[in-house]
Amino acid sequence: MNHPLGNRLAAEIIGTFILIFAGTGAIVVNHESHGAITHAGIALTFGLVVTALIHTFGDVSGAHLNPAVTCGLVAAGRFPPRDAAPYIAAQCGGALLASASLRLMFPSDPTLGATLPTGSEMQSFAMETILTAFLMLAVLRTTVGEPAKVALAGIAIGSVIALEAMFAGPVCGASMNPARSLAPALVSGRTESLWIYVAAPMLGSFLGVAADRLACRREREASP
Repeated sequence: MNHPLGNRLAAEIIGTFILIFAGTGAIVVNHESHGAITHAGIALTFGLVVTALIHTFGDVSGAHLNPAVTCGLVAAGRFPPRDAAPYIAAQCGGALLASASLRLMFPSDPTLGATLPTGSEMQSFAMETILTAFLMLAVLRTTVGEPAKVALAGIAIGSVIALEAMFAGPVCGASMNPARSLAPALVSGRTESLWIYVAAPMLGSFLGVAADRLACRREREASP
């Protein structure tokens, strides 16, 4: 990424706007249309939009689109710490713009796609932590290696998100992204469980970094 910081931040704002507009927009439209999109359709929307955005903005900003991913990349030594705060601000700004846009279009929607636990808060906290660890591990392991492998990183990462949203969405919302949860919660006023979706993805991202380091160490030990 040799682009100026301003260009990279613009890509993160635009990319996160599109992610939240499409992903939480699918939830809102599903509610407004009485289930026309379905849960599977929502999961696929999140996975497909992430895949498209990685291939659109990956060479500009890295297409983090997620404060947990940015912090995980810093912890892994793959992103400069000085750029982390501007990236996170850009991601949250883009997400808030998306939720505000959805509020203007769907003023009566009660949650705007906010993530809320269906069971206990600790169940959702544990689920979000594990989901984000898997996502972070996929980000780290698919963006290094042979060029042919890296070229498919967007498909792999988008597939992980769709998979996790498919099976875990009904339990915890499968956010894995503080910006994705923060924006609709603030705009809709549904902030009662927001701490889960900020703390758990951050913890999960660091666990994903630890898993990546463990895998790399074992690979090195196995090399002749």
